[in-house]
Parts: sequence; structure tokens; C-alpha cells
Amino acid sequence: MSAEYFGNPAEELYTIGITGTKGKTTTTYMVKGILEECGYKTGLIGTIETIIGDKRIPASNTTPESYIVQKSFREMVDAGIKAVVMEVSSQGLMMHRCAGFTYDIGVFTNLEPDHIGPGEHASLEEYIACKGLLFKQCKVGIVNCDDEHMKKVIEGHTCKVETYGLSDKADTRATDIELITTPGSLGTKYRVSGLTNMNVTLNLPGMFSVYNSLCAIAISRHFDNISLEKLEDALLNVKVKGRIEVVPVSDKFTLMIDYAHNAMSLESLLTTLKAYHPKRLVCLFGCGGNRSKLRRYEMGE
Repeated sequence: MSAEYFGNPAEELYTIGITGTKGKTTTTYMVKGILEECGYKTGLIGTIETIIGDKRIPASNTTPESYIVQKSFREMVDAGIKAVVMEVSSQGLMMHRCAGFTYDIGVFTNLEPDHIGPGEHASLEEYIACKGLLFKQCKVGIVNCDDEHMKKVIEGHTCKVETYGLSDKADTRATDIELITTPGSLGTKYRVSGLTNMNVTLNLPGMFSVYNSLCAIAISRHFDNISLEKLEDALLNVKVKGRIEVVPVSDKFTLMIDYAHNAMSLESLLTTLKAYHPKRLVCLFGCGGNRSKLRRYEMGE
């Protein structure tokens, strides 16, 4: 009903929905950065905020209620925005917050047991099934073929499927991955081949940055007038607040802030940083909010 009330604004936007346990936020900002750099005015809805032109609205949920989603879409159309990229949580899909329209592109980044417990999902099976709803509500599905849950997530899909990853079977794949260290900063370099062929340099560390950027490249291929040169520049300059965000303090050490809020994310982050062979690695972490107490124990471990 919300979609009709606001005049079906999604029909006037190119809609991209991204689901997955990790990587949603970073990938949405990467996609927005690339599209804007290439002349497509782009809105964003996600964990941190909703962005409509110069207006930034702090987020209460990763995926807002359907009324807010449609209201935001309408404001975007009225502001001359051409595309929107949004984080689509399993909760959002389960509660029909994205009902009333079909995404042009649906994306699956990865899946790990998370958000399972009181007030969230009853089981891993339910979590997977809810993620999978996106691929019955999009025209093209872009999925990480290296993830062990990928086949289950897209089971019964109604969209055309494209894959990305490190596997030889991936439609868009990354090879020749290198870790780069510069004073006060960490980065990555790799080669993309398949549906897109280019070299990529990121001022972001680790394998998850490779996956997130590879996903963003697979998405941007669906837009006209995006040159590889502009794509390379956009990826080199991409930054995401609170996601392995480098805070410039000194050339003698690197200070980063990250939103890692469970054991899996924290382990992934520390493993990533260890791959750069630091002389010393100092970690300060907290675990706020009334989420699972088990999560705090696991992060401490």
C-alpha cells in the first residue's frame, strides 16, 4: 500500500538491494561513490543513514519500515536522483519492509550464523530463507559464488543470476591479489577479469575489501557510460565511515576504526590486519546494546 500511496516511486529509480551478513554497508557506499563519480545522482538507505542529495537522516534500522522506504524513494525522485542503493536485512525481508516493488539488481555478499536468537531469527535455516526472498523480488541477482551458502540462498530464484568471486567459475573474478603498505595506510591491488577486465587499487585493506569492491564492479557494469578509468578512480577514493576507516594521526603507525560487532567480524578484521605483518597490533573493543550476551563472550575470546 505504501508504494501506491507515494505513486510507485521505485518505477522511476534504478533500485539496487544488497543483502548479506557482512559487507552490505561498505558495498553500498562503494556503489554510490562509483555511480556519483560517473554522473548518476544516487540515493542510499542503510545501517548508518539515509542519504537524499545533501540531506542525511540517521538510521534506526538497517532497512526502514516500508512506509519510510517508499517515502524516501519519493523524495529521491523529486530531488532528481536516478538510482538508489540500499542495505536489505533479513529482518527487513521477513517483515516485508521492501514489499511493493521489484529491485533492478539484488545482491548477496555472504552468510554466516548471525542474528539468530530471541527477537531475531529462530534458526540458521530461517535466516537463509529470509535472505533468499530478495532473489524472488529482483530482475538480476549478483551473488558471491565463493560463499558456501550461495546455492541455498538463491534456491527458487526468479531472477537472472550473475556471480562474482575468486573462483574460476565466477563471471567477474579477482586474481593476482596483493597487499600494499604505505606510511600510515594499508591497501590492496588486484586484477579483474571476466565480464569486466581492469586493474584495481584500493586504499582499504584485506580480502573483504577485495570482495566488496568486486561486487561493486559487478553492479556498475549494468550502467551505461561508466568508463573503466572513472571506475578505477572511484574505487581508489572510496571511504566508508566506521568501516576499516583510517584516521590520519602519524606515518609511524596506522589507526583504524571499525564497526565489528560480533566475533566473526572481529576475527576477520584482526586476521586481515595480521596479514600485513605489523610489529605490534593493539585492539580496543566494546560490545554495547542489548544484543545477544553470547556475542560479548565470543568477542572476548
